[in-house]
Amino acid sequence: MALKTYDPFQKNEFNPETCFLTGQNLHSTEEQISVFPEWVLDRYSLRDQIFKMLDYSSLKYQDLKIPCAAGLIENAINPLEKEIEKAFTTGYEAVVKVPEERLFQWMAKLMYGVLYNDIINEQKKPTIKKHVKNVATFKLSPFLQERFTKLHLMLQSLAVPMDFKGTKLWSIQIFKVKYSKDVFHYKDESSNLNFSLGMNDFGIVACLQDNGAVGINQQEMTTKFINKKLHPVQFEELCARFIYSNYLLNFLVKYTLESTEEKIILESSPLVGTLNKSLFDLWDDNMFAQLLAGYLKPWGITKDKIITFPNSPNSFLRNNDTYEIVEPESIKLPY
Repeated sequence: MALKTYDPFQKNEFNPETCFLTGQNLHSTEEQISVFPEWVLDRYSLRDQIFKMLDYSSLKYQDLKIPCAAGLIENAINPLEKEIEKAFTTGYEAVVKVPEERLFQWMAKLMYGVLYNDIINEQKKPTIKKHVKNVATFKLSPFLQERFTKLHLMLQSLAVPMDFKGTKLWSIQIFKVKYSKDVFHYKDESSNLNFSLGMNDFGIVACLQDNGAVGINQQEMTTKFINKKLHPVQFEELCARFIYSNYLLNFLVKYTLESTEEKIILESSPLVGTLNKSLFDLWDDNMFAQLLAGYLKPWGITKDKIITFPNSPNSFLRNNDTYEIVEPESIKLPY
């Protein structure tokens, strides 16, 4: 019999009695994992810190949980966490040696865990309609449901044997970054499945469902900085470029799924434009400056300091006059 995958969105199965990844019925409320792994919560003293949810409500980091079968925890989640913890606490040179599939699994697990809690929050909100009690008003759009279903499918590579074939399913870029030892700077954006993380001496930016298109689009810029130790403001600008490029991406990824008795095969193809529609929309400096301002907020840099019409946005990556790259050591902003 061919292996089967699980789709929690089909029957809206988001509850503490159902394993988030396999759909198994759980036997105890103790069968759960922390969204942010224990080693992160302890190392960066995050347990009692506040995490902002999608609806602007807040939870403590330690309260972000997802139900997970004990066997999955022991055989898949814990080994992944040990592998990532060892690499991430060692630093950049160890992180770049981690297989991209393992990095993807870790990032997807974290992002999906946050998304799971967002969905639970929304489902708890009662409807305003009269005579109807305790009915969830939350419903994903078909676009988001398709995107999240694909992410969950890819994440099931932790639970069942799965081969990824064809073009790379994601864009992941790792940089050396000069961070203080106490920084854990996490951001995600669920609608386009964007992820970024800065800690220790490295930063990761990723688009988890773009079939590698964003990485190719930004390759000319990223290759200039791949062997330099960046100022954090430069890493944030690179993140903004990735996220904005993903926003401009016109096509949803498509996969071919094949199931056998031994494994599931997920095959993808490169995204390409058509005669009537380019792969990416045109870059808009004004919109990019608005996005970039959010990433540069820790340094008090606002949109009006980034761009003044008709000039191009000011950059910490490339000099607008000479087009030469900005050396990290020349930037005087605090770390």
